[in-house]
Amino acid sequence: MAIVQAVRSALFYFVFIGQTAIIAFIVGCIALVSGRTPLSWAMAVFWCRSNLTYLRALTGVKTLVTGQENIPEGGCIIASKHQSDWDVFSIFPHTGRPAYVIKKELMRIPFFGWAARSLDCIEVDRKRGAEAIPAMMRQAHAAIDRGCRIVIFPEGTRKAPLAQPDYRQGIVRLYLELNVPVVPVALNSGLFWGRNSLVIWPGTAEAKFLPPIEAGLSADVFLDRLKKAIESESNALILKADDQGLSRPVGPELRERLDAIRHKSGVQA
Repeated sequence: MAIVQAVRSALFYFVFIGQTAIIAFIVGCIALVSGRTPLSWAMAVFWCRSNLTYLRALTGVKTLVTGQENIPEGGCIIASKHQSDWDVFSIFPHTGRPAYVIKKELMRIPFFGWAARSLDCIEVDRKRGAEAIPAMMRQAHAAIDRGCRIVIFPEGTRKAPLAQPDYRQGIVRLYLELNVPVVPVALNSGLFWGRNSLVIWPGTAEAKFLPPIEAGLSADVFLDRLKKAIESESNALILKADDQGLSRPVGPELRERLDAIRHKSGVQA
């Protein structure tokens, strides 16, 4: 099973990387000439949807996204758990006109960076820490003014399923500065496409948009509500997948974490 799945995963990576390079080249060239265009957006949506199709056909990963009715009209921040590259593909098509907050290094890649900038991506230099916040805020304000919804991964990087959460201050600063609602997003994608795993395992990766957190709360109250919403629902999605049966190997560390949250939530296997 593992060898077969490794081959299937390799085929996906071949298609994924090849298509990404081609689309980045085309959209990057368009960006140099014309900036933001409807064609660029159409190609970005195609990139996301086609990658989900390739994942299902080549690796057996199905996609389920729910809760889109919780996304309010107008400007907002979408704050998502981050466990896999799948998160980007699955969220993008449901967010209207998203402006992803991404690390500076990605924006410096020829063609890819030009394409990302033309698709409203917001650059953040994580090496500068708090000093990078003012520049991020200027870009975020401009994106909201253009009618975008800000999409951010509050922990800044992909995390293993059930790993200790580590929420950064960037999401708090955005919330206080922009004064718009925040939609938490829970998911379980790391069970199937892990951050350090070359093998992608079959199953149903789920993302769930949760009820928005209203603007105007204090920083501490907001962050506490955000963490509780994302972590509790992500845990529930992970337990659900485990109950349905995981095709991936489950090591002792992950099994211990699964048993711990199952006991804490009072859910029986």
